[in-house]
Amino acid sequence: MTSGAVAVLGTVPAMPSLPGPDLDDVDRAVVAALVADGRLSYTDLGKQVGLPTSTVHQRVRRLEQRGVLRGYTAVVDAEALGLPLSAIVSVTPFDPAAPDDVPERLARVAEVESCWSVAGEESYVLLVRTETPGRLEEVLAEIRTAGSVATRTTVILSTPFEGRRRTP
Repeated sequence: MTSGAVAVLGTVPAMPSLPGPDLDDVDRAVVAALVADGRLSYTDLGKQVGLPTSTVHQRVRRLEQRGVLRGYTAVVDAEALGLPLSAIVSVTPFDPAAPDDVPERLARVAEVESCWSVAGEESYVLLVRTETPGRLEEVLAEIRTAGSVATRTTVILSTPFEGRRRTP
């Protein structure tokens, strides 16, 4: 965490009584600190936001219960895992009148890292990572068959940045 990114707060404002999207300044500081480093201990997190460890633990638990904090994850280099080829795949169902179960049908395709429902000509956009162009071609055939969809593929040449995290 870079210095000055999270203000140290002295007093703890009361938590809202009902769950909702509103976050107080302390909640925002806790979320910002965890976005910067999701591996912070409660003790270190408390030091950064100016709260005792027990209070920070309660705050984090409430943020998790409210769905503000949905999980913790490691950011992995796909190339280091042997997946140097990434592609954005737009999918359009062959039959728009059919049940919209494309995500469920594609969930078993391991190379599909992300699936977004989108507005526009396509119904979904997928992030696919593979080892080789040949494997990408096989995965595209699997997507078309399993999903009963047409595809349009854009191969990613480089990634200047991704996964930018906004703090509250």
